[in-house]
Amino acid sequence: MSTGTSEAVHELVDPSTGQVFTTVALHDTAATDGAVSRAAAAFRRWSAVAPADRARLLRRFADAVDADAENLAALEVSEAGHTLAGARWEAANVRDVLEYFAGAVERHLGDQIPVAGGLDVTFHEPLGVVGVIVPWNFPMPIAGWSIAPALAAGNTVVLKPAEQTPLTALRLAELALQAGIPEGVLQVLPGRGSVVGARLVEHEDVRKIVFTGSTAVGRQVMAGAARHVKRVTLELGGKSANIVFADSDLERAAATAPDGVFDNAGQDCCARSRILVQRSVHDRFLEMLEPAVKAVRVADPRTPDAQMGPLISAAQRERVASFLTDDALGGAEVAFTGTAPAGPGFWFRPTVVLAPDPRVRVATEEVFGPVVTVTPFEDEADAVRIANDSRYGLSGSIWTRDLGRAIRVSRAVEAGNLSVNSHSSVRYCTPFGGVKESGLGRELGPRALDAFTDVKNVFISTD
Repeated sequence: MSTGTSEAVHELVDPSTGQVFTTVALHDTAATDGAVSRAAAAFRRWSAVAPADRARLLRRFADAVDADAENLAALEVSEAGHTLAGARWEAANVRDVLEYFAGAVERHLGDQIPVAGGLDVTFHEPLGVVGVIVPWNFPMPIAGWSIAPALAAGNTVVLKPAEQTPLTALRLAELALQAGIPEGVLQVLPGRGSVVGARLVEHEDVRKIVFTGSTAVGRQVMAGAARHVKRVTLELGGKSANIVFADSDLERAAATAPDGVFDNAGQDCCARSRILVQRSVHDRFLEMLEPAVKAVRVADPRTPDAQMGPLISAAQRERVASFLTDDALGGAEVAFTGTAPAGPGFWFRPTVVLAPDPRVRVATEEVFGPVVTVTPFEDEADAVRIANDSRYGLSGSIWTRDLGRAIRVSRAVEAGNLSVNSHSSVRYCTPFGGVKESGLGRELGPRALDAFTDVKNVFISTD
């Protein structure tokens, strides 16, 4: 948890009802400085703990998360509007990430390099205090993706959750203490990005910032970190393409397309929000896509069969709606929609837009809502051209039965994560991150610990 002064009390709103359900104190600059000081003091002790002992504590942390999974899921549903099934997956993902990096730290070995006149060895040294700034769209798993490798490597963490969704992060900090993680090693400070987040970025004792959020704010984080030559990992926006070739399993591609874009009501940086379909099968694909979209169950996220919940806020709903005005459509047109509840809450219908011109606003900017465009392409080269005509490069999918084409297109598309005949983007055992304006660095996977350590080279003379 955290101590220190607060600047305000923030009301948390349940997105499915639009009603305030609790409040949380937002911390100020003084509280942030205090947390960093405690983290720096704790680092001296935590970094000296043997890797095997850190691993043991992380496994106990994972067990505590597993035992509290239903409570964590309920918090995520209330604050973020995620479906219960999705929130349960997220709690399990945090557990799995902790277990994975508990095992990885014991295998994070240095090198012995043959050199003339002696012995050369390398060591992985922890960085120190790591500042983690987490967004509201997937607050629980994204927190885990940084907490686990940072702590495993011997760092301490000060984490700022989004103002709208601090509860799961606060609960994770409590569970860490219950598992035996020492005080000061993991602290959570709810607060405004312009206050707590900005202070973490500029504080000279914070050695690294991990930021997930918009590209615009990511630029500010990168510029601020440069003043102290501070390491950054940035996971930013996306406008990913779902490329459907004529030789693909068209029925499967259409049936799964809603999963690729409407998960979490489209509030997903990996959302395949541009469907590119080979012209020869474009109309047939749309005929198959329409019933799949209309079948998406948008409902109270606490119901077991809900497939999509609400948007995070009224402001986000207004923003998403702004992409469907005549000016934003720019000649594109809404083809069909799904359904959504009409009562209280920040609901939005799954929406499919026909966009023959791939340069209209709705097809180029990140909507961050349940809106997908469909654009025809002529051939493989045209598909790659349209897919790459974006300032983003985070994720994407390729549907084809031709293995050679799958390899060619996956190499040609400018994105950090691609799936063939699938919409999978994130596994804790594989690297995740973007190119171009979608970010910098990689999270997760077998090399994630490298991002939280410095390599120290030591030469020992034998002469």
